[in-house]
Amino acid sequence: MKAYLWFALKRAVQLIVVIFFGVSAAFLITSLSPINPVEQVLGRITARSNFSPDAIEAMRSALTDLYGVDAPIMQQYINFWRRVVVGDLGPSLIAFPTPAMNLVMRALPWTVGLLSTSILITWLLGNTLGGLAGYFQNNRLLKVFGVVAMGVQPIPYYIVAFILLILFGFVWPILPISGGFAMNVRPGWTLPFVLSILQHAILPATSLVIVGFGTWFLGMRALVSNIVTEDYVTYAELAGVKRERIVFSYVIRNAAVPQLTALAMTLGAIFSGTIITEQVYNYPGLGTLLVDAVNAGDSTTVLAVSVVAITAVAAAIFIVDLLHPVLDPRVRTE
Repeated sequence: MKAYLWFALKRAVQLIVVIFFGVSAAFLITSLSPINPVEQVLGRITARSNFSPDAIEAMRSALTDLYGVDAPIMQQYINFWRRVVVGDLGPSLIAFPTPAMNLVMRALPWTVGLLSTSILITWLLGNTLGGLAGYFQNNRLLKVFGVVAMGVQPIPYYIVAFILLILFGFVWPILPISGGFAMNVRPGWTLPFVLSILQHAILPATSLVIVGFGTWFLGMRALVSNIVTEDYVTYAELAGVKRERIVFSYVIRNAAVPQLTALAMTLGAIFSGTIITEQVYNYPGLGTLLVDAVNAGDSTTVLAVSVVAITAVAAAIFIVDLLHPVLDPRVRTE
């Protein structure tokens, strides 16, 4: 137990370091942008009404103090971390004066729900079928799944998303292709609202599942194809151990550990695919918010999304890492 706690503590320190450098890199990139947030806000405000030059200068001075863009870069960096600690990165430009973190918190549940559901389905389905295909190598149905996996695995997320959008939004219009829920449904914990959310999530989630399925299926099939030649598998078969126990307790369980490592390594890429998918379906998640903020030059909201995304992905990798010693006693935790 002490060894596992020490292992978890080391991983927690690594988590903090990763978040620190990742968030710092996001600040550096946005601070090098030539877009001035003060002028962006002034442009939006003055475009709606006429103001005197004195009023514009007063607003410019107030906004400069608010965003702190006149301070040296090191002071801006220190102020930025102070805002990160309290969870307030300042007002958003695309929804001024709404705090950018409020916009992120509204969009976060949509992305978390879509991402967690699609990853869970894809990982379990792909690894289970891939493991069966690696063990029962002459099964015709599993060979068909292998051909499908090889066909969809190289296709980018957005291509699959566009294909599904055309098929089920125009050719056979049976599913919604935009938004997170129907406009005529009142938000709340009611059955119509929940069903509307599930209906609108079918196409985005399916596009993520289809592409991810090929990756996990092919990876697991390759791992199991090597494991079935191991001596302990041959001995179990000769000893008359039930085939189901051999497949799931001996073969797939051992092959699942490196697949869990692969999941941790690909979470960032999966999140990137989710951003594109959300944009295709105008899904109200972090991806759509990030693209809108980039197009509007809203560095504050871009930073807010980046901070939350970096923290969430790093935390997910941390959790997956902690599961290794639990799932595989061979993993040393000293």
